[in-house]
Amino acid sequence: MRARRPVSFFRSVRFRIAALTTLAVAVAATAALIGLRQAFYWTLLHEVDRVLLEDVAEVTLVINELSPEGLDAIADELTRKAAGHKQHRWFARLLDQDGDRVWRSSDAEGTPPAPAKADAVPRTVGDLRTLRAATPTNPLGIASVQVGSSMSLYNDDLELIDRLVAGAVAMILIVAPLCGYWLAGIATRDLEAMTAKASSLRPTQLNERLPYRGVDDEFDRLADTINHLLARIATFVDERRTFLADAAHELRTPIAAIRSSIEVALGGERSRESYRDLMEQVLDESESLEVLVNQVLLLSEANATVDRAEPERVLLDEVAAKAADMFAGVAESRGIRLECDIAPDIAVNGIRRHLHQVASNLLDNAIKYTPEGGRVQLTLSDADGVARLEVADNGVGVSPEDLPRLFERFFRADRARQRDDTRGSGLGLSICQSIVEAHGGEITCKSRAGEGTTLTVQLPLAVDS
Repeated sequence: MRARRPVSFFRSVRFRIAALTTLAVAVAATAALIGLRQAFYWTLLHEVDRVLLEDVAEVTLVINELSPEGLDAIADELTRKAAGHKQHRWFARLLDQDGDRVWRSSDAEGTPPAPAKADAVPRTVGDLRTLRAATPTNPLGIASVQVGSSMSLYNDDLELIDRLVAGAVAMILIVAPLCGYWLAGIATRDLEAMTAKASSLRPTQLNERLPYRGVDDEFDRLADTINHLLARIATFVDERRTFLADAAHELRTPIAAIRSSIEVALGGERSRESYRDLMEQVLDESESLEVLVNQVLLLSEANATVDRAEPERVLLDEVAAKAADMFAGVAESRGIRLECDIAPDIAVNGIRRHLHQVASNLLDNAIKYTPEGGRVQLTLSDADGVARLEVADNGVGVSPEDLPRLFERFFRADRARQRDDTRGSGLGLSICQSIVEAHGGEITCKSRAGEGTTLTVQLPLAVDS
């Protein structure tokens, strides 16, 4: 038995589950954290814009109220406001109709010029957020106002968030593989147990099965599937063992008869006629042995040949007619009427010689168990995509207790219902069943003791290309 090769760590299911889990968690968490960061950024930006719009409204109100007192009064008020927002570097500019400066706060020095349009739309210029809006007509000639503030404090907050996001992603990339590998170990623990159990199975212990936990998950379904396979294998092996034992038993009889005849021949001087009789007995037993061996070989190769060979289109009516012609003389010699009702042009896919063997075995079986003066009917028809080959006789029939075992290998019916010349191997109908099932069909039997037997073969019709 070949030693089990250990699974590479990087090819193991546990590693792959852990890797996929890590990848999924990392991608999802990174996307979520980046999304939160961007949401926070847009929230901050929206808040800054709202404050700037409020500042524009406040500056406009100051201009409207203090313009009669002159520009100095307005400047003093705006200077006090700028001093209250020193940490944000808040600034203001008062502009005339041509965009020239009328007045500016001290923090406006060195800042970018005002936007060309007074559309009250916030804009980012460098690390500043600013907007320009029109003002009502006033005696000082102020046509628009620009306000702005630095984003540096907000950017510092965003940089802190970026560092937190990067740290969280790094932590996830460290923790996720460990957790994923641990969880994958829990998930594949039952698989490891199944693998260990399957590795311990031996041909002599085919009654053992993989553990079934009863939770009806994927592992239970896998165990159930493998257990069904093991059951089929066990059944197959048991059938093979029984078949070999029965075959050995059947072979023993003709071999013992041949040996006995030879021992008698060697036991002393005998007449020419006596030797001839012994040799004829040896020949008869040899022929029986040859038939039995050929049937055993045919039975063993029926399924394998169909699986290996490329099925051909076979005219089943020709096969049935040929088999009927072959047994016509045998039926006539035994005083049995052989009738045929064969529909033409019925084709199936399969192996011709095997299908001929089926028809021959059915006719041979019917003729063997039909008394003189009886009748054997061979019928071939088709319906609903199925070819139907039927062989019926009015012979001795099969008893109800024997009918379920009719297709068993080496099974022979009650000897009280057999004629002296109907000795067979008990493989004929087993061969038919194996061949028919290998061709995707089925064979059935209806019989009543003393009234006759009807054997029916159904095969799928060939599909015309």
